[in-house]
Amino acid sequence: QVQLVESGGGLVQAGGSLRLSCAASGRTFSSYAMGWFRQAPGKEREFVAAISWSGGNTHYADSVKGRFTISRDNAKNTVYLQMNSLKPEDTAVYYCAAHDVIPSIHTVMVVTTSQDEYDYWGQGTQVTVSS
Repeated sequence: QVQLVESGGGLVQAGGSLRLSCAASGRTFSSYAMGWFRQAPGKEREFVAAISWSGGNTHYADSVKGRFTISRDNAKNTVYLQMNSLKPEDTAVYYCAAHDVIPSIHTVMVVTTSQDEYDYWGQGTQVTVSS
C-alpha cells in the first residue's frame, strides 16, 4: 500500500506557474505508474498527466499539452507536475494517483489515463487561477 500527499497548490494569476508535488510513502515508489487528475467545481474528475514507473514515458491531456510537465524522482519518492501558462480554466482540485505495476522490461513504458485503473489517491491540493 502507498500513501500520497500533494502539496504546492495555491492562488496564481493567469499566465503564471505552479509546481505541484506528490510525496509517496509505504511500498516501493517505483512499483507505481503515477498520474495527476483534477476536478473543477461542478465537473467530473478528469485526467491531466501520467508517467510510467521508470519515468521513460509520459502522456498528457490535450488541454494541458505543451504547458504542463509531469516528472518523477524515484529516489525521493515524489512525482511532480510543473504547470506553466496557467489559465482560469485550470482552476481545480488536483489529485495524484498511483497505479500498481510490476516493474519489468514489459511495464517500463506503461501509463494509464483511466481513473479506474489507479489504486491509490491523495487528498488533493487546490489550484486557483485568477484572470
